[in-house]
Amino acid sequence: MKKEKTPVPPSAKRAPANALRKAPLPPGDDVGAADLARRVGLQLREKRKARGLSLDELAVASGVSRAALSQIELYKSNPSLGVLWKIAVGLGIPFSELIGGDEQGVSVLRRTDAQVLRSSDGKMESRPLSPAGSNPWVELYELRLAARASHASDPHAPGTREILVVLSGALNLRVAGQVQELGPGDSVSFRADEPHAYENPGTSEARYHNLIIYAR
Repeated sequence: MKKEKTPVPPSAKRAPANALRKAPLPPGDDVGAADLARRVGLQLREKRKARGLSLDELAVASGVSRAALSQIELYKSNPSLGVLWKIAVGLGIPFSELIGGDEQGVSVLRRTDAQVLRSSDGKMESRPLSPAGSNPWVELYELRLAARASHASDPHAPGTREILVVLSGALNLRVAGQVQELGPGDSVSFRADEPHAYENPGTSEARYHNLIIYAR
C-alpha cells in the first residue's frame, strides 16, 4: 500500500525563512537587554547634564521625544538602534559612548557578551565587534539585514564616514541620491553625515561589516 504523505501547512514551509525574526530570544538575552538599558540610561543622564541640556533641549537636538528620553533615563525603555543613533547625534558623542565602557590597556569583547542592537521592526541587527571605549573615533559592527528588508539611517555627526564590507548576500546602498549595488567581498566608503539606507535585495539574510569613523 502506498503511504500517503501528510500535508505540510504553508506556515511550516515558511518557517525557516522567518525563524530568525520569530524565534524566542536566546537564554540570557533579556538580562543583556536590561543591562544595556541601565547603561544607556546612566550614560544619557550623565552626558546630558554634563552638557547642561534639559530633556526638552535634547529632544529638539535629537528628534527623540522628551517622554521617550525620560523613559530611557529611568531604565523603563529598551531603545531601538535608530533611537540610540539619534540620541548620540543629539549629544554630539560617538555611538559607543552612549552604550558605555571603560578604556583599558587591553580590552576583550567576548562573542557571548556582545549585546545585539535591533531596529524597531527587528529586521536589522547590529553587533559590536570592538570593545566599548577601545577607540573614541572608530567603531566596528557586524550588521545582519533580513531578506528583502531595508533600513534607513538618519545623518550621523558631521564628518562621520562609514566603510561597509559585504560578507554574504547583497547590498544596495542608497546615499546622496545614488544607489551602489554590492555583492560578497565588495566594499564601499561613504559620508554618513547625510541620510543613507541599506537594502538587502536578496531572498536570504545578508551580513556586513560596518566600520564607522568619526571626525576628530
